[in-house]
This record gives sequence, C-alpha cells and structure tokens, in this order.
Amino acid sequence: MATTTAAQRRQQARLAYDAYLASCPSRQLLDQISGNKWLTLLLTALADGPRRYSELGRQIAGVSQKMLTQSLRAMERDGLVTRTITPTVPVRVDYELTPLGRSLLPVVAAMKAWAESNMDRVNHARERYDAEQRAAEQRPAAEQRPAAERPAAVGS
Repeated sequence: MATTTAAQRRQQARLAYDAYLASCPSRQLLDQISGNKWLTLLLTALADGPRRYSELGRQIAGVSQKMLTQSLRAMERDGLVTRTITPTVPVRVDYELTPLGRSLLPVVAAMKAWAESNMDRVNHARERYDAEQRAAEQRPAAEQRPAAERPAAVGS
C-alpha cells in the first residue's frame, strides 16, 4: 500500500471540494462569507489598514457589540483577520486583514460596489414585482391559476 505525504493529501482534498454538497467544508465557508452581512462590511472597512474595535463599531451602523465580536472572532478563526492587543489603559485592540483576507477583499468589495451602484434598479424591480403581486391578489382565484390548471370551458 502506497503512502501519501501531507501535501498530497491536501491536494486530494482540494480536488474533492464541491460547494454544491451540503457537507463540503467549502460550502460551509461560502455560507459564512455570503451569509454574514457583517463579514462583508468588516472586510471592506479593514481594506485601508488596521482598525480599532471601537472604530469598526462606529463605522458600521447597526452592528451590535455582540455581532461585531462574533463576526470578528469568526473571521480570525478563518484566518481572514489578525487581532493585536496593546496593553494600555484602556486596552487597545486592533484588527487587520491577513493575506488570506486581502485575497477575498476584491470579491467582497466588488459585491458591495455592485449593490451600491444597482440599488435603484433593484428597488424598481421590487416595486414592479410587488405591484404585480398585489394585482394578482385582487383577481378572482380562477384567473390566478396557470392556464393548464384552469377548468376547460364548457362547449369548447
């Protein structure tokens, strides 16, 4: 039986990652990145260099201390940020993107920029959709069903 090195095992694992599978670690990472709005905002807030915890909290409107702490801890665990504690009074805690975090920044920054530049178009689409839904709710039930599900007209 042939033995494999750690590097070979890591390469085999990389080839086996498939984010479409629920149990795949890359799926879980993708869920973390795309499903945590604070992660996206924190990454872009840290783009210009290290920031203090309190600065991040002030910059990102609406984030609670609990969510800020949880998000930063998750990012640190995933290797996206480093945390530096300076023993002063009061204690100073700084966060900075790691090279891994910086590699994710262009993707996240592009998503943020896309959302900001397309918000008017998305709002227009939402308004149109909502108006269509309200109109459909006001029609009689028989008209709301797709044609294939409606009873055939008598004498046709």
